Amino acid sequence: MHRYVISALIGTLAFAGHALAADPQYTTIKMEIDVARPAAAVWAKVGGYCDISKWLDVDCVIKSGDGGTGTVRVLGGGRVTEILVGRTDLSYGYTQPVREGQFYNLYHGFLEARPVTAQTSKLLYTLMYDISDKPDQAARQADMAQRRTRFEGALKKMKELAEAP
Repeated sequence: MHRYVISALIGTLAFAGHALAADPQYTTIKMEIDVARPAAAVWAKVGGYCDISKWLDVDCVIKSGDGGTGTVRVLGGGRVTEILVGRTDLSYGYTQPVREGQFYNLYHGFLEARPVTAQTSKLLYTLMYDISDKPDQAARQADMAQRRTRFEGALKKMKELAEAP
């Protein structure tokens, strides 16, 4: 009997190790791009919660909510779930929930159209997440570089969409 209890305990501890990092290493990736359009016009073209499908080449479905805080979107045929945690007239922030059996990296994203002048703006995209699940510094750097490349490409696409007539 004790053998089964010990096996169950070891299994639980193994799962806990995958779920949470004992020593998290949070990283932040800040990106921005100038846009030759007023911030409100930019946001009208790229700031909808499922507009991500236009600029990140991923399908998006609203699973629940009305577009305000608490709205849940599902991306990539259900591979990714994101919850809207904050919204202003020109920005929103979101997080990804815990997924059973997977490392929880506390992933958060924040997208903003910031006015610069009456006719120009900046799009800012910030990612924050825990990279402590990566085996070494080279793997952490590669992960951050891959995300930066992908989201800088998204910013370029948003700029293109926003500046189109």
